[in-house]
Amino acid sequence: MDEVGKLLDRPKQYYNIDGLGELGCGILSLGYGLFMWLEMHSPATAIWHKISIFILLGLVMVIHYGTKALKTHVTYPRTGFVEYRKDARLRNLIIGGALGGLTSLTLALSVSHHWDISTLLLLFGPVFAIGYGYAIARAVRWKWVIAAAFALTSVVIAFLPTDFLAILANDSPAAHPVRARIGGTMLISLLTYGALFIVSGGISFWHYLRHTEPAALENL
Repeated sequence: MDEVGKLLDRPKQYYNIDGLGELGCGILSLGYGLFMWLEMHSPATAIWHKISIFILLGLVMVIHYGTKALKTHVTYPRTGFVEYRKDARLRNLIIGGALGGLTSLTLALSVSHHWDISTLLLLFGPVFAIGYGYAIARAVRWKWVIAAAFALTSVVIAFLPTDFLAILANDSPAAHPVRARIGGTMLISLLTYGALFIVSGGISFWHYLRHTEPAALENL
């Protein structure tokens, strides 16, 4: 049964063999954090508040098709083509959309009703580290360092003072302590998680290019 499980997991592990999956997640996280910072630090009439959703959707499309192009022209000529099951892709899309929608709704309600969910946001780090370890680090042992960094990041953020988080969120800790803490926590989490993804994915991509060659070159 263990061997069967390894065979079933192989397509999932192959998707990130070149680190492009992590690079895509890192760029998305950093991009969302950047636009979040722009919205927090710009007037309510600024154009960012009107077009940010379109820019973020454009970023998602660039990441999707950019990753697909790199795999077609770099990864597949070196280690082969893998066709992923359509039902699995649809399931992942539905799960991702549901989680994203639920997260956005929770954040919107917490701000409007002044719910302090900063502690709940900090639990995302350890939970995310467990998921990262199961999906990625168990196939590449050195990535357990990245998984540990995800968990450690949430611990560090938990001890950051509200005044510092308020500066990041460009909010008043006296007038809006809950909103300031939530905004600062979200912003610094997105930026640090994105940076960790970029580091891990970048190392994997560099290692992949060093140890693989296009099939045409290998046959020479």
